Amino acid sequence: MSFQILSGSPHPLGAHCLHGGTDTVNFAIYSQHASAVDLCLFDPREPTHEIARIRLTERSGDIWHVEVQGCSPHQPYGYRVHGSWNPSQGHFFNPNKLLFDPFARAFSEPAIFHSSMLATDLLALPEGHAKADRLDSGPHVPRSLVETNEFDWEGDLAPATPLAETLVYELHVKGFTKLHPDIPEHLRGSYAGLANDASIQYLHELGVTAVQLMPVHYHLDDGFLIERGLVNYWGYNTVGFFAPDPRYAAGDDSIAEFKGMVKALHRAGIEVILDVVYNHTGEAGIDGPTCCFRGIDNLNYYRTQAKNPGAYQDFTGCGNTVNSTHPRVLQLIMESLRYWVNEMHVDGFRFDLAVTLGREPSNYNAHCAFFKAVLQDPVLSQVKMIAEPWDLGRGGYQVGNFPQPWSELNGRYRDTVRRFWKGDHGILPEFSSRLAGSQDLYGPGNRSPQASINFITSHDGFTLRDLVRYNHKHNEDNLEGNRDGSDHDMTWNHGVEGETDDPNIRALRNRQRRNFLTTLLLSRGVPFILAGDELGRSQNGNNNSYCQDNELNWISWSMHQEESDFLEFVKSLITFRKKYPTLRRTHFYSGKASTSSGTPDIVWYRPDGTAMTSADWHSQTAGALSTFLDGPMTTPILLLLNAWPKPLTFRLPAPPNSLRTAHWQLEIDTADFHGAGRSTALHGQSVLPSRSMQVWTLQQAGSVV
Repeated sequence: MSFQILSGSPHPLGAHCLHGGTDTVNFAIYSQHASAVDLCLFDPREPTHEIARIRLTERSGDIWHVEVQGCSPHQPYGYRVHGSWNPSQGHFFNPNKLLFDPFARAFSEPAIFHSSMLATDLLALPEGHAKADRLDSGPHVPRSLVETNEFDWEGDLAPATPLAETLVYELHVKGFTKLHPDIPEHLRGSYAGLANDASIQYLHELGVTAVQLMPVHYHLDDGFLIERGLVNYWGYNTVGFFAPDPRYAAGDDSIAEFKGMVKALHRAGIEVILDVVYNHTGEAGIDGPTCCFRGIDNLNYYRTQAKNPGAYQDFTGCGNTVNSTHPRVLQLIMESLRYWVNEMHVDGFRFDLAVTLGREPSNYNAHCAFFKAVLQDPVLSQVKMIAEPWDLGRGGYQVGNFPQPWSELNGRYRDTVRRFWKGDHGILPEFSSRLAGSQDLYGPGNRSPQASINFITSHDGFTLRDLVRYNHKHNEDNLEGNRDGSDHDMTWNHGVEGETDDPNIRALRNRQRRNFLTTLLLSRGVPFILAGDELGRSQNGNNNSYCQDNELNWISWSMHQEESDFLEFVKSLITFRKKYPTLRRTHFYSGKASTSSGTPDIVWYRPDGTAMTSADWHSQTAGALSTFLDGPMTTPILLLLNAWPKPLTFRLPAPPNSLRTAHWQLEIDTADFHGAGRSTALHGQSVLPSRSMQVWTLQQAGSVV
């Protein structure tokens, strides 16, 4: 095959077809410290066969580029980068290693670790002499592919759901669809499976407005997991920030299939949020695989220690930290994000270990270059941006400290609600703040309650079912001696570790699950639900199932009556939240009188119906209180919460003067969920069993409920 070589252009970075076709491609790659760059082209019919190696002789600043005429459709390619081998100075150039294009849109196959990817001769490390490994990784490294952006979106429009109306549902593309009986078998576990009518109908009937996909960026399976017969199932090991991972494609075109999934979800009014990992890459530490960034320009792509550039700054616990403070690396991140919005039509992002992106140079800075770049960007400033507001570095817990317009996963909400229903003492002040939208965290920065993404469970930790079944993690299947995963999950097994036939324990566990989700869906802020929690999914006590690509992580769609009832309960909760606007207000409660009833928009009561006092707030007993919620032109709502281990009688407040003919109507009862909606308060009071919750609405006489 013959190619015509021209100088090409330094912009844009990556591989791009020119002149509206696929025959001519411009290749451009950034490397400041390289001495030479070779572009390797491969036979599309036999991708392991190299058909041309082209030295990039054109260099504009630190960008190497070439234009190649005669390329085939979906041309496979890779790079070999030459330069100094000087590990003590942070240089790991090794042309024996075939490298991915950091801007590649697609790859020939999934990325799986192979020992030939190691750029360093590990046998020499104990003596302190890091030698370059001479094995050629070419036969074992996937090829980057030249791709076009041709796709018929058929007028696709983003749902643009306001945050106040949003309900986030976190799922794994494979885990959600792999066992679904109504999805054709060849589509299960794929983007196309998630786009299938059976998936979309379920999501629509459940009532979620956005799916948050666990990482779908192209990622690398770790060598140590492969040795154990495991894989990186969660996918937090990115090596390609532009490419949808082909692991989740039912066909050969992962880009078109991903776009088809987004289009189908949008038609159903469901947004797509991506969980993205820009804080580290799958290349791990210097003893890890070299398949992209380290081999292209290690010193600029990664954060290295100032006095020891051969060692990484590791704020992530994953061996390396992406150097988002470098202009070219920041450009990579920003172009990747814009690509997913403009070309793939996603609606937002959840940033893994987002504090790392805000470290400038090493301490967290809410006014860093990355946050400023997002704020001024005409594309990214218009989509949902959600931070996981912590990392593993010093000062890494930054809940409440992200700038506008970011939202955050509120870890303090999770912890406080878990402690409240477990019966911990002395947490009523914080619990009330979490229920009311965490104004203490987000009010000082002039942010709204929607800055708080409220959650009880996520992929990282116990499922909701396991939260009430286990006191301790059970991660033995991960083959790490049960040392991995958190030891501080604030769980309670209610008397027996794991499964039990005891009807009283089972009833209490189910009541607690209803308590958790009722609290979640009636709190001010944005609710976030882990997929499968509404179906009773269990991981058998594993709170770190990142490496389990099996039934432990795949959602089972086979339900007993107990779980079928729970699913219907969750649906009714979501419907209730959507019905009453006061639960979705965009402002914090003020404590001032509302125009509808003349009473404050929020009032806190003791169980006996009197207002909470300072002594009550600081009581060292388990929590029991009620809260009255009101707002302009809305139906007042009353929440009764009893986290005590015994029944309590709650007195319901008298209706305001403006609503003197109204009556309290029971809507939700976590102890008797079948009876809710049929009861009115007798003698102005209600008895709540231990660890239960009721929700009442104030209905005018003759109103239809």
